[in-house]
Amino acid sequence: MSKAILQLDALSCPACMTKIQSALEKQTGVATVKVLFNAAKVKADFDAEQISADQLANTVTDLGYEVKSVKTK
Repeated sequence: MSKAILQLDALSCPACMTKIQSALEKQTGVATVKVLFNAAKVKADFDAEQISADQLANTVTDLGYEVKSVKTK
Protein backbone atom coordinates (compact mmCIF):
# COMPACT_ATOMS: atom_id res chain seq x y z
CA MET A 1 0.00 0.00 0.00
CA SER A 2 1.33 3.42 -0.97
CA LYS A 3 0.65 6.70 0.78
CA ALA A 4 0.12 10.13 -0.74
CA ILE A 5 -0.02 13.55 0.85
CA LEU A 6 -1.58 16.27 -1.27
CA GLN A 7 -0.97 19.83 -0.12
CA LEU A 8 -3.84 22.02 -1.26
CA ASP A 9 -3.93 25.78 -1.71
CA ALA A 10 -6.75 26.17 0.81
CA LEU A 11 -10.03 24.70 1.97
CA SER A 12 -12.74 27.26 2.53
CA CYS A 13 -15.38 25.16 4.30
CA PRO A 14 -16.07 21.75 5.83
CA ALA A 15 -18.27 20.88 2.84
CA CYS A 16 -15.15 21.10 0.65
CA MET A 17 -13.49 18.54 2.86
CA THR A 18 -16.41 16.13 2.49
CA LYS A 19 -16.57 16.64 -1.28
CA ILE A 20 -12.88 15.80 -1.73
CA GLN A 21 -12.98 12.81 0.59
CA SER A 22 -16.05 11.36 -1.11
CA ALA A 23 -14.62 11.76 -4.62
CA LEU A 24 -11.30 10.13 -3.70
CA GLU A 25 -12.92 7.24 -1.83
CA LYS A 26 -14.85 6.36 -5.02
CA GLN A 27 -11.61 5.87 -6.99
CA THR A 28 -10.58 2.28 -7.66
CA GLY A 29 -7.54 1.36 -5.60
CA VAL A 30 -8.04 3.94 -2.86
CA ALA A 31 -8.19 2.35 0.60
CA THR A 32 -8.49 5.31 2.98
CA VAL A 33 -8.70 9.08 2.72
CA LYS A 34 -8.28 11.65 5.46
CA VAL A 35 -8.72 15.36 4.76
CA LEU A 36 -7.11 17.74 7.24
CA PHE A 37 -9.16 20.92 7.00
CA ASN A 38 -6.93 23.33 8.95
CA ALA A 39 -3.74 22.11 7.26
CA ALA A 40 -5.36 21.95 3.79
CA LYS A 41 -3.90 18.47 3.28
CA VAL A 42 -5.25 15.20 1.98
CA LYS A 43 -3.72 11.92 3.11
CA ALA A 44 -4.58 8.80 1.13
CA ASP A 45 -3.59 5.14 1.22
CA PHE A 46 -3.82 3.58 -2.22
CA ASP A 47 -2.78 0.64 -4.38
CA ALA A 48 -0.17 2.02 -6.79
CA GLU A 49 -0.95 -0.78 -9.27
CA GLN A 50 -4.50 0.55 -9.65
CA ILE A 51 -4.12 4.33 -9.31
CA SER A 52 -1.29 6.85 -9.03
CA ALA A 53 -0.79 9.81 -6.73
CA ASP A 54 -0.98 12.06 -9.78
CA GLN A 55 -4.40 10.62 -10.62
CA LEU A 56 -5.52 11.39 -7.07
CA ALA A 57 -4.28 14.96 -7.51
CA ASN A 58 -6.09 15.22 -10.86
CA THR A 59 -9.33 14.13 -9.18
CA VAL A 60 -8.97 16.93 -6.63
CA THR A 61 -8.07 19.44 -9.35
CA ASP A 62 -11.13 18.38 -11.38
CA LEU A 63 -13.26 19.30 -8.35
CA GLY A 64 -11.90 22.85 -8.57
CA TYR A 65 -9.19 22.83 -5.90
CA GLU A 66 -5.54 23.68 -6.45
CA VAL A 67 -3.03 20.99 -5.50
CA LYS A 68 0.25 22.70 -4.59
CA SER A 69 2.33 19.53 -4.10
CA VAL A 70 2.13 15.75 -4.06
CA LYS A 71 4.35 13.56 -1.87
CA THR A 72 4.34 9.76 -1.89
CA LYS A 73 5.72 7.16 0.47
